[in-house]
Amino acid sequence: MSAQSSTIQDLVARQFGPQAQAYVTSAVHAQGEDLNALARLLAGRGDARLIDLGCGGGHVSFTAAPHVREVVAYDLSAEMLAAVAGQAANRGLGNIATAQGVAERLPFDDASFDIVVSRYSAHHWADAAAGVREARRMLKPGGLCVFMDVIAAENALLDTFLQTVEMLRDPSHVRDYAAREWRAFAGEAGFAVEGETPRRLRLEYGPWITRIGTSPVNAAAIRSLQEGAPQEVKRHFEIEADGTFTLDTLTLVLKAV
Repeated sequence: MSAQSSTIQDLVARQFGPQAQAYVTSAVHAQGEDLNALARLLAGRGDARLIDLGCGGGHVSFTAAPHVREVVAYDLSAEMLAAVAGQAANRGLGNIATAQGVAERLPFDDASFDIVVSRYSAHHWADAAAGVREARRMLKPGGLCVFMDVIAAENALLDTFLQTVEMLRDPSHVRDYAAREWRAFAGEAGFAVEGETPRRLRLEYGPWITRIGTSPVNAAAIRSLQEGAPQEVKRHFEIEADGTFTLDTLTLVLKAV
């Protein structure tokens, strides 16, 4: 494929396809209080149809499947979807189906889902606002939508540092959005905010770069930035001696109005 015809979607597919199994087995992605909270939120919704938007390694799908009637695991990467389908079969989760495509143009009818969930995916979308609008379009009136992602700080220095190391680690990264940007996306799409839960996520440096296959030169650049960062940056991200650091995340619970 020529550079001229390459898109961010092509880059995402190339980045994540070869790493599909690593994301299925990733401890960081497979567990967390955000997933525990999601399971509690889904309790009693046994008739619901849910889409896991940008499913990655499928951990939202695996969490949701015991609580709802049907889960559609949706992702850009065919390899990722194959890995999710295989793991679902291994776990005996027969109510998980897969579908391939981009978040900004979803191949589903209006009001065809009761619940939309997206975790650690939107920062790869070419147009996050469009993806949120599509999530609203697919939801039935009163439907539930949950976005979980890394968020940027309002502080410009912290924001610049975060976006830089994210892109050095993974060139398919587009942007980690601030909480106020998420609220704006939600309001413009026709959602009411039902709840916001900020959390902190500690990432071990070695697995973090290995999981996506970061090049040695980019990994060295990240370490150089960490070591030379101002104390304000080092404190906020809790940068440790080996490069391990901590990010801000947000779970945003929305209702279709």
